[in-house]
Amino acid sequence: MSHSGSVVPSTTDKAELYEAHVDTSQVNERRLLRKIDLRVVPWLGLLYFLNFLDRGSIGNAKLYHMETDLGITDKQYLIALTAFFFPYALLEPASNVILRRVRPSIWLSSMMFVWGIVMMCHGFLHNYGGLVTLRVLLGVAEAGLYPGIVFYISCWYKRSELGTRVAAFFTSATIAGAFSGLLAAAISNMNGVAGKPGWSWIFILEGLFTVLCAVASYWVVSNFPETAGFLTKEERVFVIRRLRDDMQFSAGGEAFKARYIWQSLRDWKPYLAMGICMGYNGPLFAFSLFTPTIIDELGYTATTANLLSVPVYIWSCIVTVIVGLVGDRLGKRGYINLILFGTGLVGYTILITSRTPALSYFACFLASSAIYPTAPNSVAWVANNVEGSYKRGVTLAMAIGWGNLNGAVSSNVYRAQDAPWYRLGHGIILAYIAIGWLCSAAFMFLLRRENKRRDRGERDEVIGSDNSGEDMSELALKNGRFETIDDARREKGDEWSQFRYTL
Repeated sequence: MSHSGSVVPSTTDKAELYEAHVDTSQVNERRLLRKIDLRVVPWLGLLYFLNFLDRGSIGNAKLYHMETDLGITDKQYLIALTAFFFPYALLEPASNVILRRVRPSIWLSSMMFVWGIVMMCHGFLHNYGGLVTLRVLLGVAEAGLYPGIVFYISCWYKRSELGTRVAAFFTSATIAGAFSGLLAAAISNMNGVAGKPGWSWIFILEGLFTVLCAVASYWVVSNFPETAGFLTKEERVFVIRRLRDDMQFSAGGEAFKARYIWQSLRDWKPYLAMGICMGYNGPLFAFSLFTPTIIDELGYTATTANLLSVPVYIWSCIVTVIVGLVGDRLGKRGYINLILFGTGLVGYTILITSRTPALSYFACFLASSAIYPTAPNSVAWVANNVEGSYKRGVTLAMAIGWGNLNGAVSSNVYRAQDAPWYRLGHGIILAYIAIGWLCSAAFMFLLRRENKRRDRGERDEVIGSDNSGEDMSELALKNGRFETIDDARREKGDEWSQFRYTL
């Protein structure tokens, strides 16, 4: 970076110290991190557990004669599933902007309260129109929770710590997948209670528990680090300083400017990230909604199929945690993505060609170990490479929202007439995974190329008001002129010349 015709040797030279008057020398970093982990991650994991449980419970309810009781066809059931995804995906970017401007304790909890009520209403359905309406309302209510949680966690942790935390909360999705089968099998025994079928009670009881947790969330969910009530003043300042040292220059608060949103829309990273999220989210929704059905069609009863899906999700949970730890330790999330997507390609190739139930069941393990760990690894990788809190929030929401929108497609790929092998559905999911692999490879290539350009000084800004030299004028015209390094950091975010992308 040029400074009045010279090069600044350090990325932190002349950078302002956040709350310089506060002494943080007595803060124990390890103890503070443990304190944040215990307060932030577990409850978010519970929120996402309920989110995933409630969203996927319709797949379990279907096995207990929901279609017959409502008088709907298989095609109508698929349309109802599809209706969920449009509001769910399209409202996510706006939700993340609101989350940054409103307290997380208010926004996330209110979102959860509304979807819990909508879930309970599923238990009182009588016809197809009601089902479609409630699925749309559920999509509206749940929109923004997953990208919101990822964005929120990224505001607390350094880039080398994010993958493990995202994986920790995301494992709740795999636990929900396992637990939903057990729970549905248990609740179905309430068939006939109060004159309601077993599938109705699945929705009513799960929705009621969500509402109770939502009420507690208003007090349990913490706000952003700069205002978190469970930390002391010194601890809050320490958290902000360590984040800024990790190139998160917007830590500590960032005034909203429309320019930050446009920075995200003009950047190439969100669009490749959308392809990556598409590569695992399409398969993710199809897998969670149809795993019991796929196993059921291989010759097992409804309850046995639900129970046989449990080991698949337990395996996914274990792999997700391991991948999160390895990703943070090595920092090579791009390479991990290529390996995981590659495993998925093998798994779905087996599912397409297999005619043996046992082999198909084994392939479900390969498929799940590719889909579930890829989600937290990918969002951590994207979050690592976008700076500016609003820009990061919008980028994550764009990527995850587009990925979720593809759930509208993948919800329709497993048609009843393709049973029991579902060759068409598996083929479409295979294509999704191939797109994820290609976009991950392109993302890595372009990040590496940009890092090399910065190493060569091609992105250097001019710091200071000195106009000396024609070279300085060209640099200022191309990369910008700023009064201080902090100005350059704040204005340019991850486009700042000293920011380095992680591969």
